[in-house]
Amino acid sequence: MSSDNSLSHTRWNCKYHIVFIPKYRRKVIYGKLRKDIGAILRRLCEMKDVEIIEAHAMKDHIHMLVKIPPKLSVSHFMGYLKGKSSLMIHDRHANLKYNHGNRTFWAKGYYVSTVGLNQKTIENYIRNQEAEDRLRDQMTKREYVDPFKDK
Repeated sequence: MSSDNSLSHTRWNCKYHIVFIPKYRRKVIYGKLRKDIGAILRRLCEMKDVEIIEAHAMKDHIHMLVKIPPKLSVSHFMGYLKGKSSLMIHDRHANLKYNHGNRTFWAKGYYVSTVGLNQKTIENYIRNQEAEDRLRDQMTKREYVDPFKDK
C-alpha cells in the first residue's frame, strides 16, 4: 500500500480508478501500438507527478489506478493525458491519421471512481481483467434457442 505524499503544508493520498477507451473502441491498442501507448502514458504521468499504481491496456480500453496530487483536478489531468497522448500517438504512427480520421485517438469522456480502503481489490481487478476477458472469448459462441418461442 502506498503511503501519504506531501505538498507544502499538505499531506495527501488521493487515488483514482480510471477507465477510458479509444475512439470507436478500435482494437489498435494491441501489438506494437500497445507498448508505445503504455510508454507515452507513463511519461505523461511522470510529467505531472502522477503515480501509476496499476495499469493495463485491454484490447478495447485502458484501466489505470493512479495517485493524483490534490493540486491537479482529475478532469484537468484526464484532458491533459488524453489530449497529449493523442498527439504523441499520431506523431509516432503517422499512418493512423489516414486509417482513423483526425488526430483524436480517444473517445470523449472516461470513468473515474475514488479509491479508499478497497485499493487491493481494484489492483487485482485491473491485473486479472485481461485473463478473464481471454476466458470469456474462448467460450463457445453458439446460438441459444429461445424455449418460449414457437417452433
